[in-house]
Amino acid sequence: MEKFFINTRYFLAPLLIVAALFGVLAGGPWVWTGVVLLGVGIIVDTLTTGHTPGAGFDDNGETNGIVPLLNGTMYGMLGVFIVLQIALAWRIWQYVNGVEIGTTTLLGMTVQDGITGTQLAGAVYSSGIFAGIGIIYGHELAHTKGFSFVIARWMMALSGKAHFCYAHVYNHHLELDHQDDPATAPRGRNMFLHYPLSGLGQSKFLFMMEKQRLERIGVSFLSWQNRWIRGYFMAMPTIALFWFVGGWLGMLCLAGVWIISNFELEVLNYLEHYGLIREKGEPIDYRHSWDNSTAFTSWFFIEIGRQADHHDRGETHFWELDEVGAPNTGRGYFTLFALGLVPPLLHAFMKKQLAKWDEEMASEGELKIAAKMNKQAGYA
Repeated sequence: MEKFFINTRYFLAPLLIVAALFGVLAGGPWVWTGVVLLGVGIIVDTLTTGHTPGAGFDDNGETNGIVPLLNGTMYGMLGVFIVLQIALAWRIWQYVNGVEIGTTTLLGMTVQDGITGTQLAGAVYSSGIFAGIGIIYGHELAHTKGFSFVIARWMMALSGKAHFCYAHVYNHHLELDHQDDPATAPRGRNMFLHYPLSGLGQSKFLFMMEKQRLERIGVSFLSWQNRWIRGYFMAMPTIALFWFVGGWLGMLCLAGVWIISNFELEVLNYLEHYGLIREKGEPIDYRHSWDNSTAFTSWFFIEIGRQADHHDRGETHFWELDEVGAPNTGRGYFTLFALGLVPPLLHAFMKKQLAKWDEEMASEGELKIAAKMNKQAGYA
C-alpha cells in the first residue's frame, strides 16, 4: 500500500488532463477549465519551492515504481488524448451547424448542448494546453523500443510532431548544448523565437537522417519506409476529423491546438538546457542540463526535470531518476514558463544562473565559447 501512495504523485497530470476533457464535454463556462488549471498550476508551482526526491527504491533495493500501473497510465493517455480531440471536434461540429444552446445528457451527465464562439475559443485553448502535456508521455515512451515507441509516435502525431521521437533520441541526446542541436536554446534567444527554430530544426534532422539512410539501402526517398514522411501521415486521421466536422474552421481550431501544444514542447526543450554550452565531441556531463526538482514540477511532469540523470541514463524509467548534483535554478517549469512569456524577466533571472554556471562548472573551452555568447546576448 505504501508503494501505491508513492506512485499516486504521478496521477496529478492525468487527473488534470481528464478534468480539462470533461470541461470541454460539459460545455458552457466549463470549457475554460484547462486555461484555469494552467493559471492555478503557475501559482502553486511558484509558491511550492520545496524540492522532492523521485520515487526511488525500497529498503530491499527494489523500485518503488509500480511498473504495470505507471506504464499502463502512460499507454492509456493515448486514448485520453484521442477522446479529447473527439470532444473538441464534436463542439466544433455543434458550432458550425448552429446547434441551439440548451441541455442534453452525455455519459450520464447533464451538459450544455451547443456552444458559443467565445466558448469554442475556450475549448480550443484548454485542449491545446493539455494536449501539450501529452508530450511528457510521448517523450518518456520515445526512449523505449517496440510497442512503446509506436505508442510514443502516435501520441506525438496527435500534435503533428511524430518526427520528435527520432530527433530527440538521435539528435538532442547526442548533440545537446551544441549548435548542432536545434532543441538547445543559445543565450539571448527567447521562447517565442526558439519555438519555430527548434521545431523546424528537429524535423530537418529526421529529413536528412532518412535521406541518408534510404540512400544507403537503395530505397527512394518517396517511400513508405521513410519514417519522416510516415510520421506526417500519422497525423492525417486528426486532420481528416477536424476537416470533416468543421471545414476551414475545423482547420483553424486544429491549428490553434497544435500551435499551443507544440509551443509547450519547445518551452520544455528551452528550459532544460537554456544557455548551457558543450564543446563538440566532448562528453555529456551532469553540468550540461538544468535540473528541476520542485515538488509540483516533478510530480506533474513525471520527473522530466531530472534532466542530468535522464541524459546519463536515457532508457531509465522516470520514477527511478535521481539527484546527481546538476545545476538547478530552484524554480519549477510553470514558474519559469510564466517568466518566459515576458522575455526580459526570464533573461534577467537566467543571466545570474548562467554567470554562476560559468564560474563554477564550465570547462576552459566552454568559458571561451561563453564569452562570445555572453557578448552576443548582451550578458557581458
